[in-house]
Amino acid sequence: MQSFSARSWLFAPGDSPRKMAKAADGSADAVILDLEDAVAEEGKPGARAGVAEFLAGRPEAERGRLWVRINPLDGPHALSDLAAIVPARPGGVMLPKARGPQDVEVLDHYLSALEVAAGTERGAIRVIALVTETAEGMFTTGAYKGAPRLTALTWGAEDLADAVGASDNRGPDGGYGFTYELARSLCLLGAAAAGVAAVDTIHGDFRDLAGLRARAEKVRRDGYRGMLAIHPDQVEVINAAFAPTEAELAEAREIVELFAAHPGVGAIGRNGAMLDRPHLARARALLAAGGLT
Repeated sequence: MQSFSARSWLFAPGDSPRKMAKAADGSADAVILDLEDAVAEEGKPGARAGVAEFLAGRPEAERGRLWVRINPLDGPHALSDLAAIVPARPGGVMLPKARGPQDVEVLDHYLSALEVAAGTERGAIRVIALVTETAEGMFTTGAYKGAPRLTALTWGAEDLADAVGASDNRGPDGGYGFTYELARSLCLLGAAAAGVAAVDTIHGDFRDLAGLRARAEKVRRDGYRGMLAIHPDQVEVINAAFAPTEAELAEAREIVELFAAHPGVGAIGRNGAMLDRPHLARARALLAAGGLT
């Protein structure tokens, strides 16, 4: 399976053809057609049929960036969701309320059977897992290494608050409380352990673009590689925040060239500071993220 890299992951409600089309026609790196939280219980059968029809109507070359958030595996809708959408060949599936890698393995079995039945390439549909929406899931975030089809981990704060019986997930200063910042850190560490991308959760106030920019820039520095979005206006801010700046690229080039000029050296001085091999690895990773070598 080819890897998949995305800065912006934009949700679109699966019961709104207009909003799905607007999202798909926009500049988000990935679009998530939502069959879970965005759709009321009574609307789920119609939404899954609508999402399948929408996918089938888009050019095949475009479907790699069109993903679907299905309903949780332990509920009554997930299999029906998958049976409807797999023949339309979405680029991937978002698994909500993942309790651990065993849920990704079950999802892989379902997807494999449905891909074979539909005559499509087995293993083509990728998976991004929401790993902190249940209390149980918090304890398994570091166990996803080797999970089939997995390309990214992300996290959520709203369902986690419900799971633990919290009245709010934010403190008086407006920032997330300790449990939810812990969830963010565990997602990042779990993604690193699994060798997949870490994707930050939504910024709920879609009008607060300045706050979104500040947060996106912070989590990129922390190691996140993308962010979920709930409104098209957020996409360009996220894309810009997760793209390396010219100054960062210039510094990374200088570090790579410095080590190249001194082969075999483990540490080297630059601008009054000592750089070692982890600095070189980060510089190379940043250049790769910028499409440079």
